[in-house]
Amino acid sequence: MNYSFEYIDIILLAMIAGFIFLRLRGILGKRTGFEGKVSTDFNENYSKTIIEKNFENENFDDSAKEEFLKGAKIAYETIITNFAAGNLKNIKILLDKKTYSQFSEAISERKKKGHITETTFIGINSAKIQKHEKKENIMEVTVEFVSEIISSLTDKDKKIISGDPKKIKTVHDNWIFSKDIRSANPNWVLIDTQA
Repeated sequence: MNYSFEYIDIILLAMIAGFIFLRLRGILGKRTGFEGKVSTDFNENYSKTIIEKNFENENFDDSAKEEFLKGAKIAYETIITNFAAGNLKNIKILLDKKTYSQFSEAISERKKKGHITETTFIGINSAKIQKHEKKENIMEVTVEFVSEIISSLTDKDKKIISGDPKKIKTVHDNWIFSKDIRSANPNWVLIDTQA
């Protein structure tokens, strides 16, 4: 008699497992052979599609400009504050080789002379795209930034060489950013700065 109860338990458990399996199959579906290969580079393909859409036929539309300016403002503040602090490592991916080299030389010269720069970034008053052009597969965008910064340069004895540590000054900069539109990398790089 005890054996029959064990068989009933096994049958009941098998029925419960079968019911759960059928419910999961109904909810999740089953493979039909038409799913195709799942791509592991979704982000890369998606980014590439967006980039190509934004710059197709040199079409730098309002939406692309707005998105670009958001990133450009962040890059501007990040580059200024890190350059002032001498932290090029933090901004290397935002600079092309030539600009990185120029910034590196300026920081080395500053250290060699024992000069100390103090910069407080107050904010950006405006950022406007002055021009944009496509040269083969390279897009270049010139942005005029108007910002407010407190900046001073002192020698090793803390004597002020330039600037004023208590005065906010308005700064006008024209920066040129560049990007290979074929690249899936979303980052633009700074290729030139003009005050």
